[in-house]
Amino acid sequence: MAKAKTVYTCTECGGQASKWQGQCPACLAWNTLVETVAETTGNNRYASLAQSSGLQKLADVEAADVPRHPTGINEFDRVLGGGLVPGGVVLIGGDPGIGKSTLLLQTLCHLGAQRKSIYVSGEESAQQIAMRAKRLGLNAGPVELLAEISLERIIPTLQKHMPEVAVIDSIQTVYSEALQSAPGSVAQVRECSAQLTRLAKQLGITVILVGHVTKEGSLAGPRVLEHIVDTVLYFEGDQNSSFRLVRAFKNRFGAVNELGVFAMTEKGLREVSNPSALFLSHHSEQVSGSCITVTQEGTRPLLVEVQALVDEAHAPNPKRLCVGLEQNRLAMLLAVLHRHAGVACFDQDVFINAVGGVRISEPAVDLAVLLAIVSSLKNKPLHNKLIVFGEVGLAGEVRPVQRGQERLREAAKLGFTHAIVPKANMPKQAISGLEVKGVERLEQALQLMRDS
Repeated sequence: MAKAKTVYTCTECGGQASKWQGQCPACLAWNTLVETVAETTGNNRYASLAQSSGLQKLADVEAADVPRHPTGINEFDRVLGGGLVPGGVVLIGGDPGIGKSTLLLQTLCHLGAQRKSIYVSGEESAQQIAMRAKRLGLNAGPVELLAEISLERIIPTLQKHMPEVAVIDSIQTVYSEALQSAPGSVAQVRECSAQLTRLAKQLGITVILVGHVTKEGSLAGPRVLEHIVDTVLYFEGDQNSSFRLVRAFKNRFGAVNELGVFAMTEKGLREVSNPSALFLSHHSEQVSGSCITVTQEGTRPLLVEVQALVDEAHAPNPKRLCVGLEQNRLAMLLAVLHRHAGVACFDQDVFINAVGGVRISEPAVDLAVLLAIVSSLKNKPLHNKLIVFGEVGLAGEVRPVQRGQERLREAAKLGFTHAIVPKANMPKQAISGLEVKGVERLEQALQLMRDS
């Protein structure tokens, strides 16, 4: 038997090289070439799926709103942008055991009564899925199940039964017999996802793909997998905690960075209607080093408690540790605090924590982080009904943030009575029950803190 010819395929872009080299010749990424079996399929593989279309002017195209099908789970609908879109392809990734399959099974059971749906499982048997549905108390009667990993069997089944929603759990287990490489390889993931995407567009089926993640937390497989789908969702959360976050990183039919919050219970994932309560500690008395801020996740304002601990360093190099925030930005903020406010922390260990395991990436929390640091350093508690937000620049100025009015209204709704915000974010009309003070410089915010 002749030895199969091998090529080296890039895990980032899918490019190929005849021999191994340190750098991919296509995308110039380093150490991404892996050995795979060269494919020997014919050129007419896509003939049945190819469709030609004539040219048309953009002005002649009717710009109609895309219809959406609500899933019955409000938090999931929020992340999707209002519901599932016919012909849309959704990719959802997350750590093993985080709850991806549970969420999708609950979704199909909600949809099953109104819309025909098929659950294709390549990781679990039909008996395992039935046991899970029974354990969660779901009405799984309308949901049709297919335990299969062969693409050549999955596509004809979808074409025959024409469901409105199909879940593929997971894309890394599906393989095409036309390719010689193993399931989960770059070639298999790229080919299977491309064919399922073409099928979804042609038949108007909403396809939800479950994807594995690497140890770094990114989706496994070629980068093209995220480019060809319409929506990319990440399932986040600590397995030691019962709370789960579903975040949208790409959405052609809605806003990105939307956030859905769930709680894992014995009966599956339960929606959390007031997520701000999850990320706020309930202290019996005022404590130093704690400051409440309002971060914006898509269209949702979210109140988060930022905690700081400043302690005398016992090593030549003081520690700078962050949980939920960017560590490099902390170093920059400490330099601004020293240069423009005269508060030195060069001989202190500084620890920052965002309560509840939430990850904050926007600079609107800068002012809250600095006030929490000063509060811990001076051992002076902040008002327990105070909220703070604002971006701090290198010159010590406090810059405005987007959607400031919505943040203030959310804080007032939850019972907060005082606010320190950028002067440009001051409300034009007074907000009932909330006293708002605007600052232009970091020094002004610290002075308000001392006077309170």
